[in-house]
Amino acid sequence: MAGKLLATIERSATEQLQISISEYRGKSYFNLRIFYTTDDGATWLPTKKGVTFAPDQLDTLSDAIEEAKKEFMTEEE
Repeated sequence: MAGKLLATIERSATEQLQISISEYRGKSYFNLRIFYTTDDGATWLPTKKGVTFAPDQLDTLSDAIEEAKKEFMTEEE
């Protein structure tokens, strides 16, 4: 599997969080990584700031996100 960009979250005019699936040494991973641009968004380059998850860790990540969503919904009421 080649890399696949799943989503992008803008952090500023020159920085964004890219959520993707990528392959490294024959294994697939889920990545959350900060990218930056110096040419008004024509090119986005990765930074060292990020985290990579193995596929078997995604259920734990998903559960944590669901729990966070419940907490935030409770706070908004």
